[in-house]
Amino acid sequence: MGTFNVDGTVQSIRPSKKPMQIRKLPVDTGSGYTWIDEHELRGAGVTVRKRDLRFVMANGQTVTRSTGYAILRVGEFETVDEVVFGQPGDLQLLGARTLEGFPAAVDARRKRLVAAGPMPAA
Repeated sequence: MGTFNVDGTVQSIRPSKKPMQIRKLPVDTGSGYTWIDEHELRGAGVTVRKRDLRFVMANGQTVTRSTGYAILRVGEFETVDEVVFGQPGDLQLLGARTLEGFPAAVDARRKRLVAAGPMPAA
C-alpha cells in the first residue's frame, strides 16, 4: 500500500492543556492502536488509564505498554481513542482504530486520508 505521514494534534479528554502538535505521524493500517511518545502524551495532559498491556511488535517481540484516552485530530477528522504511551525505540504511528473512529479511509495513490462515508448502523 505504501506509507505516508500526517500532521495532527493530541489532547487530553479533559482539555486542561492546549493540544500538542504531532508532526509526520506515519499512517499504519496494520497496527490496531495509535502509538505516541510518552513525553508528548503527558505534555498534552493525557494520563495512564491501563498499565502493562501486552503488544506483539512487527518483529515478533512481546512488550508491555500503558494506554490512556486522548482526543486525536488530523485535518477535518477528530475522534477519542485509546492510545499507547510509546517508549524510546518505539515508532509513533496512527493506527486502524483511530482511522475507524474518524471515520477515514486511506487514499494510497494520493497519500492522504479521505472520508470513509456513512457509518453502518443497526
